Amino acid sequence: MPDTSILLTFVAALILLEITPGPDMMLVIARGIAQGRRVATLTVVGMIFVAGAVQVSLLVLGVASLLQAYPASLVVLQWIGAFYLLYLGLTMIVSSLGDRTKKRPAVARISDWVAVRDGAINSLTNPKSLLFMFAFLPQFVNPNAGPVWMQLVVLGTIQKLAGIFSLGGVAMASGTIGQWLNRWPSLLAWQQRFTGIVMVGLGLRLLLSEVFMMPSSLIAWCERSAPAVC
Repeated sequence: MPDTSILLTFVAALILLEITPGPDMMLVIARGIAQGRRVATLTVVGMIFVAGAVQVSLLVLGVASLLQAYPASLVVLQWIGAFYLLYLGLTMIVSSLGDRTKKRPAVARISDWVAVRDGAINSLTNPKSLLFMFAFLPQFVNPNAGPVWMQLVVLGTIQKLAGIFSLGGVAMASGTIGQWLNRWPSLLAWQQRFTGIVMVGLGLRLLLSEVFMMPSSLIAWCERSAPAVC
Protein backbone atom coordinates (compact mmCIF):
# COMPACT_ATOMS: atom_id res chain seq x y z
CA MET A 1 0.00 0.00 0.00
CA PRO A 2 1.24 3.57 -0.68
CA ASP A 3 2.38 5.66 2.27
CA THR A 4 -0.25 7.94 3.81
CA SER A 5 1.62 11.13 2.87
CA ILE A 6 2.03 9.95 -0.73
CA LEU A 7 -1.61 8.94 -0.89
CA LEU A 8 -2.77 12.35 0.36
CA THR A 9 -0.61 14.12 -2.22
CA PHE A 10 -2.03 11.88 -4.91
CA VAL A 11 -5.61 12.63 -3.85
CA ALA A 12 -4.89 16.38 -3.89
CA ALA A 13 -3.58 16.14 -7.45
CA LEU A 14 -6.55 13.98 -8.40
CA ILE A 15 -8.99 16.61 -7.14
CA LEU A 16 -7.37 19.14 -9.49
CA LEU A 17 -7.89 16.71 -12.35
CA GLU A 18 -11.52 15.98 -11.50
CA ILE A 19 -12.68 19.59 -11.16
CA THR A 20 -11.15 20.60 -14.49
CA PRO A 21 -13.66 20.36 -17.38
CA GLY A 22 -12.59 18.00 -20.11
CA PRO A 23 -13.93 15.67 -22.83
CA ASP A 24 -15.48 13.21 -20.35
CA MET A 25 -17.35 15.90 -18.46
CA MET A 26 -18.62 17.54 -21.65
CA LEU A 27 -19.97 14.22 -22.96
CA VAL A 28 -21.77 13.50 -19.68
CA ILE A 29 -23.32 16.98 -19.71
CA ALA A 30 -24.48 16.55 -23.28
CA ARG A 31 -25.95 13.12 -22.60
CA GLY A 32 -27.67 14.28 -19.41
CA ILE A 33 -29.36 17.30 -20.96
CA ALA A 34 -30.35 15.66 -24.24
CA GLN A 35 -31.05 12.09 -23.09
CA GLY A 36 -31.72 12.24 -19.35
CA ARG A 37 -30.18 10.95 -16.15
CA ARG A 38 -30.27 7.26 -17.10
CA VAL A 39 -28.23 7.67 -20.29
CA ALA A 40 -25.83 10.09 -18.58
CA THR A 41 -25.31 7.66 -15.72
CA LEU A 42 -24.70 4.77 -18.11
CA THR A 43 -22.16 6.95 -19.92
CA VAL A 44 -20.36 7.39 -16.60
CA VAL A 45 -20.51 3.61 -16.05
CA GLY A 46 -18.67 3.14 -19.34
CA MET A 47 -16.06 5.69 -18.31
CA ILE A 48 -15.49 4.36 -14.81
CA PHE A 49 -15.97 0.61 -14.95
CA VAL A 50 -15.34 -0.38 -18.57
CA ALA A 51 -12.59 2.06 -19.53
CA GLY A 52 -11.29 2.05 -15.96
CA ALA A 53 -10.80 -1.72 -15.93
CA VAL A 54 -8.88 -1.52 -19.21
CA GLN A 55 -6.72 1.41 -18.14
CA VAL A 56 -5.81 0.00 -14.71
CA SER A 57 -4.97 -3.36 -16.30
CA LEU A 58 -2.70 -1.67 -18.84
CA LEU A 59 -1.11 0.35 -16.06
CA VAL A 60 -0.24 -2.79 -14.10
CA LEU A 61 1.07 -4.48 -17.24
CA GLY A 62 3.64 -1.72 -17.66
CA VAL A 63 2.12 0.46 -20.37
CA ALA A 64 3.07 3.53 -18.32
CA SER A 65 6.77 2.78 -18.82
CA LEU A 66 6.16 2.02 -22.49
CA LEU A 67 4.39 5.34 -23.08
CA GLN A 68 7.15 7.24 -21.29
CA ALA A 69 9.69 5.53 -23.53
CA TYR A 70 7.61 6.26 -26.65
CA PRO A 71 5.77 9.56 -26.06
CA ALA A 72 4.52 9.53 -29.66
CA SER A 73 2.05 6.87 -28.52
CA LEU A 74 0.28 9.44 -26.36
CA VAL A 75 0.12 11.81 -29.31
CA VAL A 76 -1.59 9.11 -31.37
CA LEU A 77 -4.13 8.57 -28.59
CA GLN A 78 -4.63 12.33 -28.39
CA TRP A 79 -5.46 12.47 -32.10
CA ILE A 80 -7.85 9.52 -31.84
CA GLY A 81 -9.63 11.26 -28.99
CA ALA A 82 -9.74 14.52 -30.93
CA PHE A 83 -11.36 12.91 -33.98
CA TYR A 84 -13.86 11.11 -31.75
CA LEU A 85 -14.82 14.41 -30.10
CA LEU A 86 -15.24 15.99 -33.53
CA TYR A 87 -17.49 13.11 -34.56
CA LEU A 88 -19.66 13.37 -31.43
CA GLY A 89 -19.85 17.17 -31.63
CA LEU A 90 -20.84 17.23 -35.31
CA THR A 91 -23.41 14.48 -34.67
CA MET A 92 -25.01 16.59 -31.92
CA ILE A 93 -25.09 19.69 -34.12
CA VAL A 94 -26.67 17.86 -37.06
CA SER A 95 -29.17 16.10 -34.77
CA SER A 96 -30.20 19.43 -33.20
CA LEU A 97 -31.14 20.89 -36.57
CA GLY A 98 -33.69 18.16 -37.30
CA ASP A 99 -36.86 19.06 -39.15
CA ARG A 100 -37.48 22.78 -38.76
CA THR A 101 -41.16 22.32 -39.60
CA LYS A 102 -41.71 20.60 -36.27
CA LYS A 103 -42.30 22.56 -33.12
CA ARG A 104 -40.14 20.18 -31.12
CA PRO A 105 -36.73 19.14 -32.46
CA ALA A 106 -36.25 15.40 -32.86
CA VAL A 107 -33.56 14.13 -30.55
CA ALA A 108 -32.39 10.68 -31.55
CA ARG A 109 -32.60 8.39 -28.54
CA ILE A 110 -29.59 6.19 -27.89
CA SER A 111 -29.62 2.74 -26.34
CA ASP A 112 -28.09 1.79 -23.00
CA TRP A 113 -25.35 -0.11 -24.83
CA VAL A 114 -24.44 2.90 -26.97
CA ALA A 115 -24.27 5.10 -23.86
CA VAL A 116 -21.86 2.72 -22.14
CA ARG A 117 -19.84 2.27 -25.33
CA ASP A 118 -19.50 6.00 -26.00
CA GLY A 119 -18.45 6.64 -22.41
CA ALA A 120 -15.80 3.92 -22.56
CA ILE A 121 -14.36 5.08 -25.89
CA ASN A 122 -14.35 8.71 -24.80
CA SER A 123 -12.49 7.88 -21.59
CA LEU A 124 -10.03 5.53 -23.28
CA THR A 125 -9.02 8.32 -25.67
CA ASN A 126 -9.17 11.17 -23.14
CA PRO A 127 -5.60 12.56 -23.09
CA LYS A 128 -6.03 14.36 -19.77
CA SER A 129 -6.99 11.18 -17.94
CA LEU A 130 -4.42 9.04 -19.77
CA LEU A 131 -1.57 11.44 -19.10
CA PHE A 132 -2.41 11.55 -15.42
CA MET A 133 -2.64 7.78 -15.11
CA PHE A 134 0.34 6.79 -17.23
CA ALA A 135 2.73 9.69 -16.56
CA PHE A 136 1.88 11.10 -13.13
CA LEU A 137 0.50 8.15 -11.22
CA PRO A 138 3.71 6.03 -11.38
CA GLN A 139 5.57 8.88 -9.67
CA PHE A 140 3.65 8.06 -6.47
CA VAL A 141 4.81 4.46 -6.35
CA ASN A 142 7.34 3.67 -3.62
CA PRO A 143 9.14 0.34 -4.25
CA ASN A 144 9.92 0.10 -0.53
CA ALA A 145 6.24 0.34 0.47
CA GLY A 146 5.19 -3.01 -0.95
CA PRO A 147 4.53 -4.74 -4.29
CA VAL A 148 4.61 -2.18 -7.10
CA TRP A 149 1.73 -3.81 -8.96
CA MET A 150 -0.48 -3.58 -5.87
CA GLN A 151 0.28 0.12 -5.46
CA LEU A 152 -0.55 0.71 -9.13
CA VAL A 153 -3.85 -1.11 -8.71
CA VAL A 154 -4.75 0.91 -5.60
CA LEU A 155 -3.82 4.29 -7.09
CA GLY A 156 -5.38 3.54 -10.46
CA THR A 157 -8.60 2.34 -8.86
CA ILE A 158 -8.78 5.45 -6.68
CA GLN A 159 -8.38 7.64 -9.76
CA LYS A 160 -11.17 5.94 -11.68
CA LEU A 161 -13.58 5.65 -8.73
CA ALA A 162 -13.19 9.37 -8.02
CA GLY A 163 -15.16 9.88 -11.21
CA ILE A 164 -18.22 8.34 -9.53
CA PHE A 165 -18.54 11.47 -7.40
CA SER A 166 -17.49 14.09 -9.96
CA LEU A 167 -18.98 12.69 -13.18
CA GLY A 168 -21.88 11.07 -11.33
CA GLY A 169 -22.82 14.42 -9.85
CA VAL A 170 -22.57 16.04 -13.27
CA ALA A 171 -24.83 13.33 -14.72
CA MET A 172 -27.53 13.95 -12.09
CA ALA A 173 -27.32 17.73 -12.43
CA SER A 174 -27.35 17.74 -16.23
CA GLY A 175 -30.30 15.33 -16.26
CA THR A 176 -32.24 17.72 -14.03
CA ILE A 177 -31.40 20.65 -16.29
CA GLY A 178 -32.49 18.58 -19.28
CA GLN A 179 -35.91 17.99 -17.72
CA TRP A 180 -36.29 21.73 -17.20
CA LEU A 181 -35.22 22.50 -20.77
CA ASN A 182 -37.77 20.02 -22.11
CA ARG A 183 -40.41 22.65 -21.38
CA TRP A 184 -38.77 24.88 -24.02
CA PRO A 185 -37.76 22.68 -26.97
CA SER A 186 -36.08 25.55 -28.80
CA LEU A 187 -33.75 26.12 -25.85
CA LEU A 188 -32.99 22.40 -25.75
CA ALA A 189 -32.04 22.47 -29.42
CA TRP A 190 -29.77 25.48 -28.94
CA GLN A 191 -28.16 23.82 -25.92
CA GLN A 192 -27.44 20.72 -27.98
CA ARG A 193 -25.89 22.87 -30.71
CA PHE A 194 -23.80 24.76 -28.16
CA THR A 195 -22.54 21.53 -26.55
CA GLY A 196 -21.74 20.13 -29.98
CA ILE A 197 -19.78 23.27 -30.85
CA VAL A 198 -17.86 23.05 -27.56
CA MET A 199 -16.97 19.41 -28.23
CA VAL A 200 -15.84 20.27 -31.75
CA GLY A 201 -13.74 23.05 -30.24
CA LEU A 202 -12.18 20.64 -27.76
CA GLY A 203 -11.40 18.25 -30.59
CA LEU A 204 -9.79 20.98 -32.68
CA ARG A 205 -7.79 22.16 -29.69
CA LEU A 206 -6.45 18.65 -29.14
CA LEU A 207 -5.48 18.42 -32.79
CA LEU A 208 -3.81 21.82 -32.96
CA SER A 209 -2.23 22.18 -29.53
CA GLU A 210 1.07 20.63 -28.49
CA VAL A 211 0.08 20.51 -24.82
CA PHE A 212 -2.76 18.37 -23.50
CA MET A 213 -5.67 20.15 -21.85
CA MET A 214 -4.55 20.18 -18.24
CA PRO A 215 -4.29 22.70 -15.40
CA SER A 216 -1.07 24.73 -15.55
CA SER A 217 0.05 23.28 -12.23
CA LEU A 218 -0.22 19.74 -13.57
CA ILE A 219 1.60 20.73 -16.77
CA ALA A 220 4.49 22.12 -14.72
CA TRP A 221 4.49 18.96 -12.64
CA CYS A 222 4.59 16.86 -15.80
CA GLU A 223 7.56 18.81 -17.08
CA ARG A 224 9.43 18.13 -13.85
CA SER A 225 8.43 14.51 -13.36
CA ALA A 226 8.16 13.17 -16.89
CA PRO A 227 9.88 15.57 -19.30
CA ALA A 228 10.05 12.89 -21.99
CA VAL A 229 6.25 12.80 -22.14
CA CYS A 230 5.57 16.52 -21.77
